[in-house]
Amino acid sequence: MGKLFGTDGIRGITWDYPFTPDFIRKIGYAASLVLPKYKKRSSGKPVVLIGMDSRASGRLIKKYLVEGLGAGKFKVVDLGIIPTPAVSYLVKRENADFGIVISASHNPPEFNGIKFFSADGLKLSEAIEEKIEKLLLGKKSLSFNPSHPGLHKKDFTRDYEEFLKSTLPEGFSLKGVKILLDCANGAAYKIAPRIFRDLGAKVKVIGDKPNGKNINMGCGALHTVKMAAAAAKWGAFCGISFDGDADRCMFADEKGAQLDGDDIISIAAPYLKERGRLTNNGVSLTFMSNYGLLKYLRGMGVSVIQVPVGDKNVTDAMEKGDLKIGGESSGHIIFREFAPTGDGVLTALQTLAAVLDMGKPFSWFRRHWSRYPQVLGSLKVAHKPPLHSVSGFHDKISRFENDLKGNGRIFIRYSGTEPLLRLLVEGESRAEIKAIAEDLLEHYKKHSGALAV
Repeated sequence: MGKLFGTDGIRGITWDYPFTPDFIRKIGYAASLVLPKYKKRSSGKPVVLIGMDSRASGRLIKKYLVEGLGAGKFKVVDLGIIPTPAVSYLVKRENADFGIVISASHNPPEFNGIKFFSADGLKLSEAIEEKIEKLLLGKKSLSFNPSHPGLHKKDFTRDYEEFLKSTLPEGFSLKGVKILLDCANGAAYKIAPRIFRDLGAKVKVIGDKPNGKNINMGCGALHTVKMAAAAAKWGAFCGISFDGDADRCMFADEKGAQLDGDDIISIAAPYLKERGRLTNNGVSLTFMSNYGLLKYLRGMGVSVIQVPVGDKNVTDAMEKGDLKIGGESSGHIIFREFAPTGDGVLTALQTLAAVLDMGKPFSWFRRHWSRYPQVLGSLKVAHKPPLHSVSGFHDKISRFENDLKGNGRIFIRYSGTEPLLRLLVEGESRAEIKAIAEDLLEHYKKHSGALAV
């Protein structure tokens, strides 16, 4: 049996393993045994906060989870439909033992997920995830009597909105600024429009009619075409798309051209540096960020720490290096000055504050750095031999890297979640990088003995 936790909690198709009623109860019970040990509690019952996105399956998953937590004698506070980052914020503020979000983020509606936040509002470390997995997958079956303790319903959405507004400069206003929002038929469908309107913006909203089955369907941060076209047609200052659980966002400029997480970092990092808010003049990015962005940031005196894909890796590097901003090209950005985890609405507000302060249209920011051409490739593999053991592969990569002479890069890794070898090549000439990618994949096919039949 494989690992349960992926890069962002436990995820899968609802009612298939591990999302069966019995196993969901076990997840709740195992979490109740492991997580309270990581918080000093003076007295009283341990407390867990639970929030979810708009998927139809969320309510039943919550019921089964709570039956497991109830066996662990927990008080369960039900936050209802709420963005993932709001749970991260509230766990710490309400001094709870931990938080749970029932969401599969940007995945289609048939998926769901369970992710945990520690008492500090952070995603769990791998060591803690392994302790929970050990209980769930160990030889000895977990035995307990499921018990539903009853839910304490609390609506903290206004508190969360006030917190988001408090991160903005004093007197900040969006008065008269036209903004098109796409809420992905997900968790931010009420909160996001309300905040922008409270700040004075003229707001048009799409993707704000969740019915349990339409989250992320042709809308949201993974499907930005509709948002970008609608923003340009309406003459908006910008368009903003959130994903299903609102922990990431993407922009479109006034002409309908799209801006991703790399563009957001290219705006925010130099701005924070100029304002003396960029600790250690550094940012944390994953290996998927465009080489053109790395070059641009370095030219602006911003150093870059690169880590494997996954927001947890980004936040770890930020903690270690005391960095205030980091993120992924997928629009998952962490403004650590204000929050310990990615927050789509917070990212949108901070980016808007920077852009308005600099007095330029969004299209200017899209043009001020050069995005390098990129070739992505993948191969299905039956097993994953270490890359240095594939005959001649390492030498060939070194040779090509030498050819690119600091004007591009090659990144090859096995997927953490699928039986795939992934390859990324970037450089100034599309023809050159295409030839490099084809050559490397061909070499791997010939010499690895790992291809799936």
